[in-house]
Amino acid sequence: MMAGAGYSIKNLLDQKNSVAKMPVLFLGHGSPMNAIAENDFTKTLGRLGKEMVRPKAILCISAHWMTNGTWVTHMDIPKTIHDFGGFPQALFDIQYPAVGKRELAEDIKQNIVNPQIQLNHDWGLDHGSWSVLRHLYPEADIPVLQLSLNMAAPLAYHFQLGQELRKWREKGVLILSSGNIVHNLRRLSWDEKARPYEWALEFDDWVKQKLVKRDFKSLQDHFLHNEAGKLSVPTLDHYLPLLYTVGASDSTDEMRFEYEEMQNASISMRSVSFGLA
Repeated sequence: MMAGAGYSIKNLLDQKNSVAKMPVLFLGHGSPMNAIAENDFTKTLGRLGKEMVRPKAILCISAHWMTNGTWVTHMDIPKTIHDFGGFPQALFDIQYPAVGKRELAEDIKQNIVNPQIQLNHDWGLDHGSWSVLRHLYPEADIPVLQLSLNMAAPLAYHFQLGQELRKWREKGVLILSSGNIVHNLRRLSWDEKARPYEWALEFDDWVKQKLVKRDFKSLQDHFLHNEAGKLSVPTLDHYLPLLYTVGASDSTDEMRFEYEEMQNASISMRSVSFGLA
């Protein structure tokens, strides 16, 4: 009887100390105005925040931090960066006062040998991160780090770095990438509900089908295979975060499309999760 009781106590302690494996997300963030909007997209983010197991920390990969080399924020309180212009003052008034987590940044730097990760003390959280985080976790009560996009690196680099980051999901870290699969500002309509371009719909569906098939190789090598791809991804910054998400996923993860919409005619808000269900 004593052995049985001891075994039960051990199980309880193991359960108490266990860390749930976190999902990995790619979220379309679209216009900065989504930060203060109440629409179907932001309501979806609010639902996701309530549905997910509470993470110990969040690692964001945003389309808006482009660097030479790969950097991770290493500060106690990352500043809220308002990296846009021409929008209402209400957007500039927003602060997302989450704390950082230096030890997590150091852990990532020490345990990823190739590529080398460097510590950054100047950046913070740009709107690619906080515009979605404020709907997911409005209390800003979870530590947040941000990882930069090495724009000098080949496509495979970003996917492989996502694979390297996968292990931190087991440590309770939510990996959240933020960009847009279709992002062509030159063709943008200021009407959020404008009719989407056919090429935008075509490319968004192409990416959807590759995700369904787990054809991550095509997402790296063939996304500029036709005119629809070239128009949808005129620059790489908003597309690259997707590669981190698929890289950090594994074959046991259930994939879900959390949101599908085209805003402003040329911006895909498609958002996908791996391992949430």
